[in-house]
Amino acid sequence: MKDAAPETIYLKDYTPFGWQVSDVHLTFRLAPKSTRVISKIHFAPNPEAPAQEFFLHGEDLKLIRATIDGVEVTPEVTPEGLRCAVPDGPFLWEAEVEIAPEDNTALEGLYMSSGMYCTQCEAEGFRKITYYPDRPDVMSVFSVRIEGDLPVLLSNGNSVDRGEGWAEWHDPWPKPAYLFALVAGDLVNFPDRFTTRSGKEVKLNIWVRPGDEGKCAFGMEALKTSMKWDEDAYGREYDLDVFNIVAVDDFNMGAMENKGLNIFNSSCVLASPETSTDGNFERIEAIIAHEYFHNWTGNRITCRDWFQLCLKEGLTVFRDQQFTADVRSAPVARIENVAQLRARQFPEDQGPLSHPVRPESFQEINNFYTATVYEKGAEVIGMLKTLVGDEAYATALNLYFDRHDGDAATIEDWLKVFEDATGRDLTQFKRWYSQAGTPRVEVTEDWADGTYALTFKQHTPPTPGQEVKEPQVIPMAVGLLNPNGDEVVPTRVLEITEAEQTFTFDGLASRPVPSINRGFSAPVVLDRASSREERAFLLAHDTDPFNRWEASRLLARESLIAMICEDAGPDEAWLDGLERLLRDRDLDPAYRAMMMGTPTESELAQVLFERGHTPDPDAIHAAKEVLAQVKAERWADLLPGLAAEGTVDAPFAPDAEQSGKRALGAAVLALTSRLDGGKAARAQFASADNMTLQLSALAQIIRVGEDAEALAAFEDQWRHDRLVMDKWFGLQVGATAPENVVPRAEALTRHADFDWKNPNRFRAVMGALAMNHAGFHRKDGSGYRLLTDWLIKLDDLNPQTTARMTSAFQTWKRYDAERQALMRAELERLQAKPKLSRDTGEMVARILGA
Repeated sequence: MKDAAPETIYLKDYTPFGWQVSDVHLTFRLAPKSTRVISKIHFAPNPEAPAQEFFLHGEDLKLIRATIDGVEVTPEVTPEGLRCAVPDGPFLWEAEVEIAPEDNTALEGLYMSSGMYCTQCEAEGFRKITYYPDRPDVMSVFSVRIEGDLPVLLSNGNSVDRGEGWAEWHDPWPKPAYLFALVAGDLVNFPDRFTTRSGKEVKLNIWVRPGDEGKCAFGMEALKTSMKWDEDAYGREYDLDVFNIVAVDDFNMGAMENKGLNIFNSSCVLASPETSTDGNFERIEAIIAHEYFHNWTGNRITCRDWFQLCLKEGLTVFRDQQFTADVRSAPVARIENVAQLRARQFPEDQGPLSHPVRPESFQEINNFYTATVYEKGAEVIGMLKTLVGDEAYATALNLYFDRHDGDAATIEDWLKVFEDATGRDLTQFKRWYSQAGTPRVEVTEDWADGTYALTFKQHTPPTPGQEVKEPQVIPMAVGLLNPNGDEVVPTRVLEITEAEQTFTFDGLASRPVPSINRGFSAPVVLDRASSREERAFLLAHDTDPFNRWEASRLLARESLIAMICEDAGPDEAWLDGLERLLRDRDLDPAYRAMMMGTPTESELAQVLFERGHTPDPDAIHAAKEVLAQVKAERWADLLPGLAAEGTVDAPFAPDAEQSGKRALGAAVLALTSRLDGGKAARAQFASADNMTLQLSALAQIIRVGEDAEALAAFEDQWRHDRLVMDKWFGLQVGATAPENVVPRAEALTRHADFDWKNPNRFRAVMGALAMNHAGFHRKDGSGYRLLTDWLIKLDDLNPQTTARMTSAFQTWKRYDAERQALMRAELERLQAKPKLSRDTGEMVARILGA
């Protein structure tokens, strides 16, 4: 078990490894309890590194033997690795170790999942396989031999040779150890081929457990679409003879981009209309694209150290967002990205877990696979592209690939490419990587004699360890509309660089209405006094789809705040404007479905907190329920027509057109169920021929509280399918009324199929509990206690999943004193657990502010 009080690692202390590694030869003799790993590694002194002792990382390894140039040596072995005296020049290191994959419940290194051997080495899992300099800046060519009695034996790169009980693989592209992968199991493949634009034929395979072959076709098409898109959009071709994907049931993450052998959580690759929702299909498409795009932005060019994690992840998230916008609805995709950013990353920025996109220090790197690194990292790339323009962005990316192919690069390398390609000085822009927190931009305006002025004042609140913030470069996309709703100034990007800055627009015939931060051009919070009438005007007339949605969201938010704080009724003008929009059949059904949504309960709690109110989760939930009921009753005559528009008569297809219609249908069903007591939902549940319709109906049946029969029928129908049963577990907790959430979650943990050791099943229940805002924050603290009970239990087996789940407590200081005391007590109970893992210990200390 890792030390609960580890050393802090700092970016400023980076030192290159003292040796270069020219090639690595690994032999695996697989056995569940006693796998032998034999390594042969050629080391040579690194002329660019200072003198240092020879140290190889290694954890939970039994060293059998070690030699240098064939001569046996006796290293000093510690729980973290080994030290050894080595020659002054090049030498061959050989070692044999024994590990027990079957006992590896942390799912890092080499472990077993349902009889299959599998690896997960990012960030520091390779050290649980053999002794090695397990750091991303040590890159080498790997050759692997696998010996075992399972029929499928896979590793990175190209297949070299194979025979009965063995297989050999060679990856010609140098890579760090975190990209190493091995899979061995009783698997079947779903094959296909792809021809690159230069004519190279690539074999494609998705490897699954027998019986899952029928769920691979969509994933394969998504892979081929991604490969073609990366050629067209970025000029990047695939560079091996084969591309393998493997579906694994027990996996801490969504997927992993190991060179030529991507390992996927089965939930992120397996799909069929009967078992997967439209949301599942879209997520699978995006994740497959993301991991494939890593082949260049992550593998061919990797990160020098883990502080540069955003270099590969932020860029690759941005690329997969571009891909989704191209193959789906661009406006809807952008709104979804921003909604996710606000739901996940803004709370990080505003709480004890706040950190820069490139952190300055960490104790456990697994805790920095965060929304700040990924989603905010992608927003920083998007801002850079906005500032330099599409053509300059393409030029810079080509230069980046040419200059750094085969490198372990840094943020400085990335920005230098843009400076060299464009001539811009990006010193100030770099603050986006070094300053934590979400900037707040106050906007005021002035109008006189045909000149309209907008003044922007930027301020980033203090965050842990960063009290003082400097002004950042903020690309603010702005358009102006006249009183008739016509656009008199098309979108213009204003480059804000000062703490306060004014921009003027001359020659206007009338005072305009501004549309600010179009497309969410910068990840900031806008503070601007605007009237309800102006927001209603933008809802009706704004030509920017994002800001039209934003106007509706702000109207909904202010209406709900007034309902909570002033006992007001819902905003009639907003509801009228929204109804007119919903009746517009020229608008995308997916967009209209999105417009029907309202801010989350957690977002409302944060707004109340920022305005000096103590958020009451029960009052917030009650206001949202009242608003939903008012909408249902007010639009009773509109709903049947919208339901018809949301009906798909053609055979199921998981494309943007059909999924948009089903999204509209689901939003309508949610309102209709408030009028008919769930009658339409029960009818849809009985007749549904795809999981999207079945699950949306079941959600409403659960919400109205008459769900026993439907839940039993669903379980009986799908008990054989582990991924569908994850949905069954999660939906019950997520859709249940707050007062019943904790008892239901407790009951589900006693269900025979609740496998708490499986990350997907654990998250289905405990993740849904944490996301049910009013249910988790019950006044009696029962939600807090239940989650902590299970985190304490899980920490011994899977620290990584445990640590990530503790983020459910990160907003604890915004609630009333009683809830704060209850949450603090649970955090301290978790912190006091004997042998608390390093992962969880760091997270709890940061949340508590220690």
